[in-house]
Amino acid sequence: MNRLLPWLLNLLWGGVLLAVSPVLLYRTLRHGKYRHSWRQRLLGELPQLPQDSTGPRFWFHAVSVGEVLLLETVLDELAKRDPQAEIVISVTTHTGLDVARRKFPEHTICCFPLDFSWAVRRAIRRIQPTRIVLVELELWPNFILEAARAGVPLSLINGRLSERSFRGYSKAGWLMRRLISSFDQLAVQSDEYARRFIKLGATPDRVIVTGSVKFDRVATDRENPQTQALRAAFGLKSHESVFVAGSTVAPEENVALEAWQEVRRQHPKLRLILVPRHKERFEEVAQLVESRNLNLLRRSQSTSESDSARSPLGEAGADQSLSVEAFLNDGLPPESPPVILLDTLGELSACWGLADFAFVGGSLANRGGQNMIEPAGYGAALCFGPDTRNFRDVVVALLKRDAAKVVEDSIDLEETLLTWLANRDAARAQGIRAKEFVLSQHGATTKTIDCLLGETEPARLAHRAA
Repeated sequence: MNRLLPWLLNLLWGGVLLAVSPVLLYRTLRHGKYRHSWRQRLLGELPQLPQDSTGPRFWFHAVSVGEVLLLETVLDELAKRDPQAEIVISVTTHTGLDVARRKFPEHTICCFPLDFSWAVRRAIRRIQPTRIVLVELELWPNFILEAARAGVPLSLINGRLSERSFRGYSKAGWLMRRLISSFDQLAVQSDEYARRFIKLGATPDRVIVTGSVKFDRVATDRENPQTQALRAAFGLKSHESVFVAGSTVAPEENVALEAWQEVRRQHPKLRLILVPRHKERFEEVAQLVESRNLNLLRRSQSTSESDSARSPLGEAGADQSLSVEAFLNDGLPPESPPVILLDTLGELSACWGLADFAFVGGSLANRGGQNMIEPAGYGAALCFGPDTRNFRDVVVALLKRDAAKVVEDSIDLEETLLTWLANRDAARAQGIRAKEFVLSQHGATTKTIDCLLGETEPARLAHRAA
């Protein structure tokens, strides 16, 4: 069975690849995706690294943008503790790859190979890592089994395992036991996650509860240079309140727009910033704003002298281009502020620092919610939809502290914004409670590096209860 399993998995992945090939072909032709990375993905032709490295070589795998950004504090701490460590970062998504190259130009960046036995075997042979580190949860069977066969130590950091994922993985009990038992370290976010990994087959003394690294990378100072640069680029005034709807997916931008338009009847100085989760939807969201006959200011057009904002002025919503300077100063009446679209990558974290009020997306669209820790860290009055299963522990802790609110739809969001605007002191107090919670959770990065460098005892690491 040990010899047969990789080829059974190859057949499975081959069938999946064949099924999705029309979508992949469309994305390649339409957006240029995968055109320059197919050899790395399909054949495992990752960079050929030398064997004579002076220090340990860590291969970190991050799925997409969120996991890439999470690595920032981890790699900074690792560099301080072991300056000789060599870093390789692989990423699954095209967007994540772009962000990784921009954030970590000093490290080797590559695509993660598809889970075919020949591809993962070749990739591991070319990278020759001292240790492989998976971020949060990436259980690719052939890759994990090949790493074990090659004798490469395997770690999971910032591990999480939702109840839904646990139920799904439990149905493949024998295979999951094989995979989970291949890890020699599982550094997880909470005691609940630790129990689930152990039930799936992890050896208890290999499971380490560190807390979430995401808390350590959260900024809490609204005066940081990145946030202030955005404030200047968007022309936001001190007397204006700002509502940020971030990490949104369809139809959440529409929900935010409907609520904002209604609230502005009573509070015309409330500004709106939309931040879609995926860059492929930037144009779609821009068109959505303009279809409502609303003025639009795009971040991508606010960074050069030739920038222009699209304004639906004139008959039947006809567009007229204005310079950003005219747009912000005297091009439009004060009662018609533009909707701001943050259509660049890697700036959402800083953008949350502009928010007096924040809605976190992926929570009204059956996506399990996105990261609400960042707006909480800035002390924004925070809300999200009911589907936040991806951050269950964080949500429970925030709600327990009356530091966040759940909204069901645009009407509920509108009422929440009106309540906050009518009682600013209560809104600020809610934000302060959220920020205090974030600060109380710091320390996971140090524990994670202790784990990777073998400087900790698993049983002695206690998670600070959320």
